Amino acid sequence: MAIITGQQYLKRINALTNEVWIDGEKVSGNFSDHPAFKGILKSKASLYDLQHDPNFQETLTYSLSDDGTLSNFAFEQPTSAADLKKRREATQLWARQSGGTIGRSPDYINTAIMTLGSSYSFFEERFQDNVKNVFEHARKHDLSFTHTFINPQVNRSPHYVEFSSKEDVIAAKIIDETEEGIVIHGARLLATQGGITDEVLVLPVGGNAVDPSYVYAFAIPSNTPGLKFLCRESYAKKTDSPFDYPLTSRFDEVDSVVVFDHVLVPWDRVFLYKDLSSVGRIFTETNLNFMLLFQAVCRQVVKTEFLLGLGESLAQTIAITDYQHVQDKLSQMIVTREIMTSLLYKAEAEATPNRFGTMVPDPKPLMAASSYYQKEYARLVENLHLLGASGFISLPTENDFNSPIANDLNQYLQAKGAPAKERVQLFRLAWDLTMSPFGSRQTQYERYFFGDPIRLSSALYQSYDKTEFVKQIESFLKRKT
Repeated sequence: MAIITGQQYLKRINALTNEVWIDGEKVSGNFSDHPAFKGILKSKASLYDLQHDPNFQETLTYSLSDDGTLSNFAFEQPTSAADLKKRREATQLWARQSGGTIGRSPDYINTAIMTLGSSYSFFEERFQDNVKNVFEHARKHDLSFTHTFINPQVNRSPHYVEFSSKEDVIAAKIIDETEEGIVIHGARLLATQGGITDEVLVLPVGGNAVDPSYVYAFAIPSNTPGLKFLCRESYAKKTDSPFDYPLTSRFDEVDSVVVFDHVLVPWDRVFLYKDLSSVGRIFTETNLNFMLLFQAVCRQVVKTEFLLGLGESLAQTIAITDYQHVQDKLSQMIVTREIMTSLLYKAEAEATPNRFGTMVPDPKPLMAASSYYQKEYARLVENLHLLGASGFISLPTENDFNSPIANDLNQYLQAKGAPAKERVQLFRLAWDLTMSPFGSRQTQYERYFFGDPIRLSSALYQSYDKTEFVKQIESFLKRKT
């Protein structure tokens, strides 16, 4: 089967009838018709359709066999510098369809599935075929995945560890083992697009690593009995207008809590089971973290370019580009774009193969880029706020321009660089990216994209070899001249 079309994707998601709850109601009928999900599902469908476009197919697919069957680029194990370059180009091609605002486009978790599948020998021998089979099944059917990665935010004190009985479980844990598989009960957080993907990937969380009941990894279909997705409020449900909400209406992904209500995970879907020694190693030895980080930085470069283009468009429209403080704000966006691009290219240029044959980007520039962007993104957003100033405060809607007050709007909201309706449309795009509920979520999302910023900075410091630079200081102090 391999690459699918957008229509095939929508048909498949609708047929799953996953248990999804939103705004106090269980979703019924087709997900692709539901106000909360139809925008993002249509946008994802368009990504799948690009795979069949002759102009993009070579970038977005690869041939696995001599029969001409094509697979999605994210499932290809990069084994050379050329492979990694192609992966970057494909990732950014998809990202440009949303200005980098879809954080969980299919290639993100598919990269994880590829990395784990290519690293199958890392796992216990009894689980190696499981990992390979899930990977091959996903590749063959062009599946989409969500994933869960943190426990409920009950107690974030440094030494808290949940010890619970079967009756009062909060964080999802193993509560039973049968001939058919393991039984998981409890909850996990932040499954972006939870309930509107084919499957869910579940990886271990480090916080409960002292208790083997919390140590597991597996992938299961999203319609597995007992699996529920409790979604946050949709930002897209109140509008279909791409004029009023150009990003929200298309790209709101909807995040969810995943509830495992005595979910039976078949043994042939288990990757890791009660192996305390593998909790961190599953990310580091397979290089899963860095392959995901490569995809993320590729997307963030595209998003920065979108912000820069938007900022320059605002400035040109209202004729403020001659002011030095405006040039300063836009130059900050340029600097961010150049820094992120340079770090991405450095990581790619200095990639090395790991023991599983995967060409892995250099972690150091990727970690630097991630740490930098998580702190910098909010400043880019603030620059857009300052460029648009009061222009964001009173923005009419599309309906206003189709009403008796249209003549007034056209007269009083025109700009030097655009008539009123075009000016308002541009400003609404900037507002939606930075000030709407969707935009606020984008800022918070980038701020914590790969985890707590302070913890990530600490990890960069601890992993970075500073010996050479310390020796330079020691040598300098010993000099007599």
